Amino acid sequence: MVPSARSFFEEVRATYADAATVLGLSGPTETELILPVSAYRGGAVVYEVSLDIKEGVECSVSLDAESVTLTVDVELLAIAAGVVERRGGISTSARNLRQLRKSLQGQADYLQRVHLFLTDAATAEDLMRRAGAREWDKGAT
Repeated sequence: MVPSARSFFEEVRATYADAATVLGLSGPTETELILPVSAYRGGAVVYEVSLDIKEGVECSVSLDAESVTLTVDVELLAIAAGVVERRGGISTSARNLRQLRKSLQGQADYLQRVHLFLTDAATAEDLMRRAGAREWDKGAT
């Protein structure tokens, strides 16, 4: 049984608390508009952890650059940064509480590995693009 939004938020807060403190991230901001999403912010970077009842749990990274907003999965970013060798090193399953915890822990670990690369605006945008980030032009309406 997939965890409820309430237990999802509790588990995210517990798992990401240390990383948020160490990295100076604000949050979490929790919403349930379509899917349960818990977000942490550090400067121009936002980490969104979401629960999808079919796919499991995922952590996406968004960078608010000068002219665009870039978004990519944390695992793809870790590979592009060279802190992970290949895809498949973390779980995304959330079919039960044990799987949810394992997935959240792996993704929080990747977040900590990539965060340092995102604190330098000069290199962060290039790294996001090398990771295959989706781009949204801020000037587009």
